[in-house]
Amino acid sequence: MRRFRIAASIVCACMAAAIGAQPADAAGDAKAGRQKALKCQACHGLDGQAKLPDAPNLAGQNVIYLAKALQDYRSGARHNEIMSVVAHPLADQDIADLAAYYSAIPVTVGPPPK
Repeated sequence: MRRFRIAASIVCACMAAAIGAQPADAAGDAKAGRQKALKCQACHGLDGQAKLPDAPNLAGQNVIYLAKALQDYRSGARHNEIMSVVAHPLADQDIADLAAYYSAIPVTVGPPPK
């Protein structure tokens, strides 16, 4: 029982550290992100619904995922012909704002039509 408590304490401490170590991406400003998303709307739509068949929908995506994807496009860790160029000049705050905006767009899901 004592080993279990020690192990549980270690797991909780690691989880707390991981949560605390999350990047400040979650501190983005969705209102500012909406203004910045005007440049994204040709492909991803201002509503986060893709306008091109090869572009992903961004509405309702996880803020951490969105920020990481943009950071990876900017750094070259992830490559897409268009996104690599678009993300390159983005500052950390731009990424945080865009991620906050697109993640804040509500998405509803329903059964497919019969």
